Amino acid sequence: MARDVRFGLWYHMRNPEPWKVPNEQLYRETIDQIEWAEGLGYGSVWFTEHFFCDDGYTPSALILAGAVGQRTKQMRIATNLMLLPLHDPLRLAGDVATVSILTGGRFDLGVGLGYRADEFTAFDRKLSHRPSLMEEAVAILRQAWSGEPIEFEGKRFSVPAGLRVTPVPATPPRILMGGMSEPAIKRAARLADGFLATGGIGNDIYLQACAEAGSTPAIYAGHWGIVDEDPERVAAEVGPHALYEVNEYIKWGAFGPPDQVPPFPDAAAALEHGLYQVMDPATAVTELTAMLKACPEIVDVHFWARFPGEPVAAGARRIELLAKDVLPKVRANLA
Repeated sequence: MARDVRFGLWYHMRNPEPWKVPNEQLYRETIDQIEWAEGLGYGSVWFTEHFFCDDGYTPSALILAGAVGQRTKQMRIATNLMLLPLHDPLRLAGDVATVSILTGGRFDLGVGLGYRADEFTAFDRKLSHRPSLMEEAVAILRQAWSGEPIEFEGKRFSVPAGLRVTPVPATPPRILMGGMSEPAIKRAARLADGFLATGGIGNDIYLQACAEAGSTPAIYAGHWGIVDEDPERVAAEVGPHALYEVNEYIKWGAFGPPDQVPPFPDAAAALEHGLYQVMDPATAVTELTAMLKACPEIVDVHFWARFPGEPVAAGARRIELLAKDVLPKVRANLA
């Protein structure tokens, strides 16, 4: 029997200078693209979240999820990821329940700790409180979607006795959790319904932690692959956008303290030594097949649909190539 692996697309809606287009155009073209991609066989779409970014990194992943839910029929819609410690869990519980209802139960909530100090300062939260904010919020969310009165008194949150969040979704959203540090990955194994992996980082730690916790592993793999029939050409085209993307993450501290993780000096170095994999279709089939056979716990693989500042149409060429020349062969290899 063939493995049931979903393949999806990942969006951040970044719109930086010097490639900036009207945001209304970017959003319209993106939602049109997602609807088209569902027709090509993509089974999931993912939105990530950050706040106060000059390049327009989306701060409203749930609104995007609701909009996409009205334009798609079967595709699972999820976040990879939202910054849970920055959110009020009761407010979030109601918003996510509404998205689940609007999408017919097709929504999964992916969350992470966050790491940008500016965001925590703006929301009057402390970086040092992230673990307790995360754990308490997960507990409140799960109670809220049960339909029963919430009973919770913690270090960070207190819920009035007997409070219920309504309307209650018929399908409680799965809570997925990302992280690249060992404590965050182990927390995902203990608390979440699945692990949001970035570039394969931490899969081994997660699987071991699931075995120790007696939980069933499920990995949702964010993949930084770039597939094109002419890898040299696409590297030249995508390179400046990839360099911008990864260096912004480095500057924010995504891969460790910025004073200890130097930015990449040029696009070639970013593509060669970052998380990116530039591949032709045949290599992509081989690499994806090997990855999925080596780690049968992967249930979803999703790719960046476009890089910051790249035209939506440029991403569409890669999306179509993957759908027609790569993913069917990977599925056949997994049969």
